[in-house]
Amino acid sequence: MSSSLSHIDTDGTARMVDVGAKAETRRLAVASGTITMTREALDAVRAGDAPKGDVLGTARIAGILAAKKTADLIPMCHPLPLDAVNLDFTFEKEDEFTGSIRATATASITGKTGIEMEAITAVSIALVTIYDMAKALDKGMVISDIRLVEKQGGKSGHWKAQGWV
Repeated sequence: MSSSLSHIDTDGTARMVDVGAKAETRRLAVASGTITMTREALDAVRAGDAPKGDVLGTARIAGILAAKKTADLIPMCHPLPLDAVNLDFTFEKEDEFTGSIRATATASITGKTGIEMEAITAVSIALVTIYDMAKALDKGMVISDIRLVEKQGGKSGHWKAQGWV
C-alpha cells in the first residue's frame, strides 16, 4: 500500500514522521478559540471575583503547561523545545445577557517541525480551565471556534486564516 500521508507508512501503519534530516527554521503558530458565558460569569471573571480566584491567570498558566505537554497528549507529535508560549485574553461580543472571552495562543520555536499543535493545545486547555474556574457561576458555558489562525516557517511558509487580523 502506497501513501502520501506523512504519518502512514507503505503498509498503512501509523508512524511518527522522521524529521532528522530537516533543517531547523524559525516557526510560529497562532491559535484562537472562545468561551461564551452569562453576563454574571463574565463580569466575575473580569473583576477577578470568581469563586476559584484568578480565572485568566490560572488559564494562562494551564495553557502554557499544556503546550509543553502536547507530545504527551497527541500520539504522533514530536516533543519540542519551545522558545515561547503566550496566551492573551480579550472580552468580546458582550450584551446584557452574555459575553465571550477569546483566548489566543502564540507559540514559537526554532526547530525541524511545526508548532501548530502546541498552540491549539494551549488554547484548548486555557478555555477548559476558564470553564473549570467559572462553572460555579455558569454550567452552560460554550467553548467554540478553536482553530489555527496563523503559522509561519517551515516548508509551507506563511499561512493566515481568511479574515484573521
